[in-house]
Amino acid sequence: MGSGNWIIDNLNSALGTWNGKLAEIWTLLSTSPEEFKGGDVWSVILNIHGGLQAIGYALLVLFFVMGVVKTMGSFTELKKPEMAFKCFIRFVLAQAAVSHGMELMLALITVGQGMVSTIMTSSGLSTIPDMTIPAEMVTIIENVGFLESIPLWAVTLLGSLIIWVLSLVMILTVYSRFFKIYMATAIAPIPLSSFAGQPSSSIGVAFLKSYAAICMEGCVIVLACVIFSAFATTPPAIADDTLAAATIVWNYLGEVIFNLLVLVGAVKMSDRLIRELMGLG
Repeated sequence: MGSGNWIIDNLNSALGTWNGKLAEIWTLLSTSPEEFKGGDVWSVILNIHGGLQAIGYALLVLFFVMGVVKTMGSFTELKKPEMAFKCFIRFVLAQAAVSHGMELMLALITVGQGMVSTIMTSSGLSTIPDMTIPAEMVTIIENVGFLESIPLWAVTLLGSLIIWVLSLVMILTVYSRFFKIYMATAIAPIPLSSFAGQPSSSIGVAFLKSYAAICMEGCVIVLACVIFSAFATTPPAIADDTLAAATIVWNYLGEVIFNLLVLVGAVKMSDRLIRELMGLG
């Protein structure tokens, strides 16, 4: 319910948007890709993955032949039992990777979701605390006259816009993680088929490392949210209540926006941080 003061209502609306998006992110992080949006998207991805397996088998043979040609100096070497057995084992393992690639993807997703759940449980937080306007700030704004409230309108309008944009950027980053998992899962048979040839196997290794990194992005995001909760529970203090109301509100919004930028920056950098930790550059 509104307070009857446009400035306070505007700030409450902006912070309410932020709190809502943060709560949505907390829920999304505990949701597996299989459960996201009721599992409808995952069903489509499974169909695409199955359809691309046929192409994966064709590429499997191609990568295998290319690998034999590049690694064998002559056809005589291939006649050696140990070399023929080595090539046969590589082909069988690559075929198993293409055939059972979905099980491998699900295992990586399960590990990633398990780590996220463990972090959430260990943090002791069921939800992220909401950000609210301090009572002192509400009193200062309510005591402002009409003329003094004009610059406050501009300040709160700008601050609310920035908070709304940051909320949008943060939630889009979390949603993009699901899209990356879906796209990588769908095309998995293609890069996994590269294991059939020794020279091309680096493609499959890089794909698996990248997929594991995407699954682990949720760990960095949830850690960032847990750390941010300390900022959310301690709102910025009013350093000097003798200043003009517009200045006090601007200083408050500046500190709030800085805290929000810290979280949004950490969420945006989650993919880069994980890739660096896993040596993906």
